[in-house]
Amino acid sequence: MTPKVIPQPDGLNSLSALRAMLHERSVIAAFEEFHARLGNVFRLQLPGFHPIVLVGAEANEFILVKEKDNLRWRSDTDPITRLLGNGLLVTDGFVHDDPRRVMTPALHMPMIHAYLNAMWRGTNQTLAKWRDDSTVDLLNEMRKLSLLIVFDALFKDDFSPELERLWGSTLRLMRFISPGLWMIWSGAPERGYSKARRELDEYLYAIIRRRRAQVQSSSEDNDLIGLLISAGYDDHHIRDEMMTMVVAGHDTTTALLAWAWYMLGQHPDVYERARDEATAILGAPSDDLNSDAPPTMDHLKQLTYIDQIVRETLRLYPPAHLGSRIAMQNLEFDGYPIPEGSRVIYSIYLTHRLKAHWGDDANGFRPERFASRPPAKFTYLPFGGGPRLCIGAAFGEIQAKLVMARVLQTFDLQIDPSKAHTHMGATIEPRHGRHGVLARVKRRAF
Repeated sequence: MTPKVIPQPDGLNSLSALRAMLHERSVIAAFEEFHARLGNVFRLQLPGFHPIVLVGAEANEFILVKEKDNLRWRSDTDPITRLLGNGLLVTDGFVHDDPRRVMTPALHMPMIHAYLNAMWRGTNQTLAKWRDDSTVDLLNEMRKLSLLIVFDALFKDDFSPELERLWGSTLRLMRFISPGLWMIWSGAPERGYSKARRELDEYLYAIIRRRRAQVQSSSEDNDLIGLLISAGYDDHHIRDEMMTMVVAGHDTTTALLAWAWYMLGQHPDVYERARDEATAILGAPSDDLNSDAPPTMDHLKQLTYIDQIVRETLRLYPPAHLGSRIAMQNLEFDGYPIPEGSRVIYSIYLTHRLKAHWGDDANGFRPERFASRPPAKFTYLPFGGGPRLCIGAAFGEIQAKLVMARVLQTFDLQIDPSKAHTHMGATIEPRHGRHGVLARVKRRAF
């Protein structure tokens, strides 16, 4: 059988995609336009960058399961690889599998139960700074509390004294790994990257030194760093895994929470129902936030509607909206040839909005769609899928539920309902100009 020719955008397709991108102020709008015109398999044509894009459940299964051993993650020219070194997110084979095996117990459900206190502390530390009738940027606020939680839960470190000092460096590193000129120009300038990396590295290595001393004196090794130390990993590899958790662990949850607040601002009825559920399950808060006991896992299991909001938000706005691989040999998908060395992208965002999978309201926000049966296989994968499903998926979802419930329990939010554009950073984020999601906040009266 003659191989199919992978569709490529012509001049009219490209012009239409450019118009959509400018109108929506989002690169994702161009992807949507190409998909609508070219179908579930197409190739982008940019200077020096022409990946094959696959969409749909069959494509996801092909990449994540059937051909997983013939598609590698690592690309040494990508900024994220240079930042994360040998971290889980950018390695293959044994270099990935062995540390994942070591680290997995730190992110299993029994340990996540223990992390609820850290999630609660990080949330309360952030909310304690909110003043009545002030306006906050929920994107920034969710990033702050997510950073506090990652360091507290996974590294046994109080990051709060250093948050402001390292805030700019953290944002600089997130911009460094975001889509940009590096995709078409390997020598693109990296202004501020070296200084930002050095500052955060110094802090991470200090934590490693402290944890090594603690593990040696008390065998206290059930956290992520302790497990890696006990398994014999050196400081450089532990740093790489820590940086991976800082980048992937905080940024994905930040984006998820920011989009959830944005959607609640767009849907006041959903906001009210979620607020009522949080109050019913968690009760009225104390005047002193720190005097409230954190919820148990049983409490969180009762937050069924907030759970549906989290899942529907992940469907519409999956933080890691695409996955990227490189073909290690000649492959074929649905009759289309994929030559060795090709970059292959599977679009989670487009799959999550396919009407064939989700119905005519695929682009609508309807949390109730997650109230009954689970989605069909490979149609819903906000944290990837297959053997390399995100190691922190459960951690992120539980954190999101706890944070949303705590905020709704303690504050009334007047969320800016105006339309945001989808900003493609390290993850996809809601943006209004230079801001994320603005909200006027006021402590609830009971």
